[in-house]
Amino acid sequence: MAGHNESILREPLITGQNITYAQITEEILSPVENKPNKAWWIGFILALCGATLWIVSVGYTFWFGIGAWGLNKTVGWAWDITGFVWWVGIGHAGTLISAVLLLFRQNWRNSINRSAEAMTIFAVICAATYVVSHMGRPWLAYWVLPLPNQFGSLWVNFNSPLVWDMFAISTYFSVSLLFWYTGLLPDIATIRDRATGVRKKVYTIFSFGWTGSVKTWQRFEAVSLILAGISTPLVLSVHTIVSMDFATSVIPGWHTTIFPPYFVAGAIFSGFAMVLTLLLVVRKVLGLENYITMFHIESMNKIIILTGSIVGVAYLTELFIAWYSGSQYEMYAFQNRISGPFAWSYWLMMTCNVISPQLLWFKKIRTNIAATWVLSIVVNIGMWFERFVIIVTSLHRDYLPSSWTMFSPTWVDVGVFVGSIGVFFTLFLLFLRVLPSIAIAEVKMILKSSSEQSKMKLIKEGNLDKEQVQEYIESLEKFDSVKQEEYAKI
Repeated sequence: MAGHNESILREPLITGQNITYAQITEEILSPVENKPNKAWWIGFILALCGATLWIVSVGYTFWFGIGAWGLNKTVGWAWDITGFVWWVGIGHAGTLISAVLLLFRQNWRNSINRSAEAMTIFAVICAATYVVSHMGRPWLAYWVLPLPNQFGSLWVNFNSPLVWDMFAISTYFSVSLLFWYTGLLPDIATIRDRATGVRKKVYTIFSFGWTGSVKTWQRFEAVSLILAGISTPLVLSVHTIVSMDFATSVIPGWHTTIFPPYFVAGAIFSGFAMVLTLLLVVRKVLGLENYITMFHIESMNKIIILTGSIVGVAYLTELFIAWYSGSQYEMYAFQNRISGPFAWSYWLMMTCNVISPQLLWFKKIRTNIAATWVLSIVVNIGMWFERFVIIVTSLHRDYLPSSWTMFSPTWVDVGVFVGSIGVFFTLFLLFLRVLPSIAIAEVKMILKSSSEQSKMKLIKEGNLDKEQVQEYIESLEKFDSVKQEEYAKI
């Protein structure tokens, strides 16, 4: 049976000694079954204040119209579309972690996929709110739906160009929700079996009659793979469609074919940064260091380096295309970005998105939790400014110098955006209270093969190459959840 064991050179996905299946269930379900701690309440109250600000700001917008925003005759899009694209982008990491890594049989996804999928759904909800609010006439929101024409024509009535976004967001949301919920079924059934009273009845309804039989698991795995196969193209297509809102125009700075791949790379980049922002806090507050290990954090940092580098290449390609085009309008659009009145936002974007991720090449930074958390926030700030630069700097100086103008946000602009962050965190914190933040069933699957204790057992048996064992022990030095004294005895 020794041949079926995982290589000792692979870093463990679960740390700690003498961990049992029952212990995994207890530790992961502790936030769900017990009363919330002080940290959760502080976070929830702050998030609720943000959500209240969002309700006030959006209500003010609906009452007074989008004239309440800082828009003018030249800059017709600003913080609204910036926020919309930013939220859609953040939602990409969840599907990538869940679907693509599942198809490639990457077990390190098991500890982080649940929270990442939840993040996807909540981010897409925040993005969808923008579609209605920036229409200006929310009572005409049905125009974004492909409804049958009322005027006698045979064809579908596409009244709004935002129908593209409607297709993209609704498809992405429905598939992501289905994928997330399907993965939740075994864990909801676990909570059901441990609950009493009303809680038991509620979780019984939502568990859909899960029995845990062999047949049930077979169907579960088949459905998961099918949904993963459907979701993977969505990762590429959704942000491609969003980018085409810009690319189909003739505005200098937008009229470019590099947008689809560049937006997708940026979306995965910002999505993984947001996953790190959330999970580094969650693992500490909820005491989940044994399940979200340094290996998971480092793996996500490596993906941020890759996608950040792709985004950097895209920025340079844009500059080259503008120069190579020979169009004075195109050249001026980028010259204006670099040295115009909004140059500060361009250089902030370059610093956050291109320069700061390169720090993760250094292992000490890549494996430092505080540095990783700060860099993840920096990346998300940078990605917001990327959207701001694309939208505002391209619009505020267009073909007619007589129409040139500056943009400055009002309190309503700021309130809608900051409020949407409050809505996001409110939903995420409620999720932590009612559902497990880590996939219990999937973590249990790797306990016997990829955990620290299974590898310790192999070491104690003494049938392994001593150099490999030494290399493995050295790789554990970066883990903050590993007791090094255990290995000093070996």
